[in-house]
This record gives sequence, structure tokens and C-alpha cells, in this order.
Amino acid sequence: MAMRQSRLFTKIEKNPPKDEESLNALLLERGGFIHRLMSGVYSYLPLGLLVLKKIEQIIREEMNAVGGQEVLMPALHPLENYIKTGRENISDLFHTALGNGSKFVLGQSHEEVVVPLVQHYAHSYKDLPLAVYQIQTKFRNELRAKSGLFRGREFPMKDMYSFHLTEDDFEKYYDVVKKAYIKIFERAGIGGKTYFTYAAGGTFSKFSHEFQMLTPAGEDTIYTCEKCRIAVNDEIKDVHKNCPECGGALSGPKKAIEVGNIFPLKTKFSGAFGLTVKNEEGKEVPVFMGCYGIGLSRLMGAVAEVCNDQNGLIWPESVAPFSVHLVYLRSDDKNVRAEADKLYEKLTVEGTPVLYDDREDKSAGEKFAESDIIGIPVRAVVSEKTLKSASVELKGRGEKDFKLVKISEIKKYVK
Repeated sequence: MAMRQSRLFTKIEKNPPKDEESLNALLLERGGFIHRLMSGVYSYLPLGLLVLKKIEQIIREEMNAVGGQEVLMPALHPLENYIKTGRENISDLFHTALGNGSKFVLGQSHEEVVVPLVQHYAHSYKDLPLAVYQIQTKFRNELRAKSGLFRGREFPMKDMYSFHLTEDDFEKYYDVVKKAYIKIFERAGIGGKTYFTYAAGGTFSKFSHEFQMLTPAGEDTIYTCEKCRIAVNDEIKDVHKNCPECGGALSGPKKAIEVGNIFPLKTKFSGAFGLTVKNEEGKEVPVFMGCYGIGLSRLMGAVAEVCNDQNGLIWPESVAPFSVHLVYLRSDDKNVRAEADKLYEKLTVEGTPVLYDDREDKSAGEKFAESDIIGIPVRAVVSEKTLKSASVELKGRGEKDFKLVKISEIKKYVK
């Protein structure tokens, strides 16, 4: 992927939006990654969509690795399915209707859709275990949509559902997905700040599990065990005064934001639809289920919330919109522009994702400031000065010092 910045229709916002309270939204809107249509609803601009697609691919790879099969289910759901599960009146549902009075809801999750889908195909123990997932838009009637990408009314989400013949088989798979989630957050660049967290289980089980990332902007409070790299949500702190895994003391309180969750569904939804399969003895038995969710935009916001400095964003390489920000400094010597263009074409042909600041109407100071705001991992500057030694000036985002690197050797330093 390569792009000339002169053709990018979005621009850096010189002044952050005055009515945004969250750091993630301020940084992302200022850098031209997102644009707010209304509270909790954002457009993803060219740079932001590239980040979102990187996150999506990481998640897809890890879900495929644990045997998930990708599908795409409708966002418009028949209300009667929610009546079957007793969830027709939950507060975060958006309700709608056809002109003939038929009632529907917009999907806030997909248990009521995926169970009838699997029921159509799974009839025997030979059809299980099974895990299906999708990456799709969710809609939630959220009253407190004031935390940027952390709490949205419309947002992209990965939700996976697993189906098992026995509870023991479910528990084994649950642990496999837990490890996959840990890997996702490590790959996205927030692994060091993210904890596997015990939380209240609601109606499904004694506990559910969240993945909480430490941040002062967090909506949750957790207590951590650094030895086990796990945490306990404040809502169950009275139950677990010590680490539930090693028994050691917990440290806290600490503010955190949930970036993913996994929880047992047992037979709540399969039972509501009468989903059973025949076991090896030919007896109809209930199907055990699990659910595993990650909000893509929430994860994008989480990375922005912690990967930044006073000058702007600092994207991890794995989710950055581009690997290199190639910056041409305006010169009366036309050869400087020609060499910068040539380097851009060379990097493009070699497959290096590059954003090329080829603009003639910006000073060096303006270009450097905007480069910091965007936060691409490496900045490569072409100027009259650097070309005297057939070099570019390379600087890592967040680093103070730069180094001159021969143009012929630039591939050694960028991906």
C-alpha cells in the first residue's frame, strides 16, 4: 500500500475537537483517522481504515489458527428470536419495524442468529466441536457514548461462537481461545498493558473473563497479580481478595478499559432454540456454547490511548497505516523532488507500505509536526542536505535522534 499525501483528501486538524473528552478520539480525529458523525458513531477515513484492516487481519489470523470458520451474518434480526431467549427488552437493543408492522432489532450480538444457523447443519456428535466467527457491524443503544472509540453505538466487532458436545470439551477450547486473545493483544502492541481478568459471570456462569488494558482513561477498576499476569475486576474483589490462581496479594486499584471478553454460555441459547445433537449412543443431548468478542474499533482506540506522546500518535509497526513516512523537503533544486519521487516508486515496487509527503506548499517544520501527529513508525526525509551524501534522514517515531542512511541501503531499516 502506498499513497501520496498530496492526494489524501483528509487534512490534519490544527485544533483538536472541542467537544471530545477522550484522548483516543482527540488523537485520531486530529490525525485524520476518524471523523465523528455523532456521539458514538464515526467514519473511518483512509488512514484509519488502514489501521482497522491491520487489526482485522491480526484477529482473523488468530481465529483461523484456533479452528474458527469465518461467516457473515445479517445485522437485521427478527424480534421473535429474542423473545425465545428472553432478551427482547434488554436496554441496548435498537428496535425497528417494517411498514407492515413486522418487528426487528439491529444486532448487538449474534447468539439469536448463530444458533438457528448451526442448528440447520449440526445434528450429530460428528458435527462438533464447531467454532464460527464474523467481523461485522454491531449496533447498541448506548446512553453513555462519550469515550471516543471505547463506547460506540455503531462499531465493527469480531464475535465468535463455539459449540461442543460436552462441557469438558468446551473448557479445553475456552483455554485455547484465551491464549489466542493474549497473542492478539501482544501483536497489536498492547500486550504489556493487558491482563486476563476475572469478572462477574452474569446468568451464564460464576465468572466471565475480560481482557483489560491499563489506562488512566479506563472505565473499570482492576486489581492485578504481576506474578500470574492476571487481574480481578473490582466488581468481584470481595470474592477474590487474593489472586485466584496463585493466592498471592493483589495490587491496585488500577484504572483499565476492556478490550475483549470471553465467557461460557453453557446451554442458555442452545436450549432456547432446542439445539441438540445425537451422541455416540444415539441420544439427543444439549450443546454447550462459548462466546468470544473483540471490538475492532475499541482495540484501535485502546492502542491510540496508550501509544502516543505530547506530539501525537506512535503506532506499533503491526497496526500502523504505513511502515514509512517519506518526507520530501521543498527545494529549488528539481533534482531533490526527482530523487524523492524515485525513492517513493522504489519502495512501492518493493512492497514497503509508504505514505509520501510530496506536498510543495508545506514547510519542513509543518511537515515534521504533521508526521508526528500521524505517528507512522519511521520517518525518512529527502532534502538537498541528505542527497549530498546520497542518503535519507531516518528517525523512529518517538525517538529523539536521527541517522543518515544511504538510499541504496534503506531496505535494511524499513519493512
